Amino acid sequence: MSKKFSLIIFTDLDGSLLNRDNFKFDEIKDYIKSLIDEGIIIIPNTSKTEKEIEEFIKELGSNLPYISENGSSIHGLNLINVNFPNKIVLSRDKQELIEIFNSRVPENLKAKCKFISKMNSKQQTNTLGLQDNHLKNALNRKYTIPFLFEGDKKEKNRLFNILKSSSLTMQEGGRVLNLGDNTDKVKSMNQVLKIYKKIESKIKVIAVGDNFNDLDMLRNCDIPCLVFNDQFKQDQINIDNLIVSNKPSPEGWADVIKTALVKLDY
Repeated sequence: MSKKFSLIIFTDLDGSLLNRDNFKFDEIKDYIKSLIDEGIIIIPNTSKTEKEIEEFIKELGSNLPYISENGSSIHGLNLINVNFPNKIVLSRDKQELIEIFNSRVPENLKAKCKFISKMNSKQQTNTLGLQDNHLKNALNRKYTIPFLFEGDKKEKNRLFNILKSSSLTMQEGGRVLNLGDNTDKVKSMNQVLKIYKKIESKIKVIAVGDNFNDLDMLRNCDIPCLVFNDQFKQDQINIDNLIVSNKPSPEGWADVIKTALVKLDY
């Protein structure tokens, strides 16, 4: 029996699908593959770089389209349909973003921004929880610049507003802040859906995340799913029909997807 609609899962990776500490997902690998075999389209939508996502895809053993660096670029839509583009870039190059940052942000705020690329390898490992090739892949960024901010909340808000007025973004991830262009996970998700609707009008969207930078994605889908994060106050979130896991990733990812599929009668 054919399905009544096409189903797409847009998912964050770190802390949502991947274990927050060791970035593993062995416990749910077979389940993910079973979803793909059922014809469900899974699209990682993450702050990770192209190299990091390709590493994940290789470990999964199933080729996937994906969105990298907080909505900066979309890859592999031709896997869904040969007439779809292989790559769409929604961001300016990071060097242009750095030039804008340097020209617009006052020196007292710049001094409080500790860019990961300028740290030594030990500091980078301690900050990102990565080493060797995993660290190298995480630093191989084309469109975003990760950093730590060592100021207070008022200064952080001031920096956010300065960047926003300069058509830049400051997005908060699990470990670092990311300086980026005026794009995000929702804009890239909507771009994918706009293209997919050329061949399919009946679409349902599940979105999975675990942190602040995922909330807008969860607010703009049919079935929003939040994976347990003990560093994140879930009771502050006001999202209708939100599915929340009791377990952290990766098991929590499988739990929310199973609940979402029941809800959709899929």
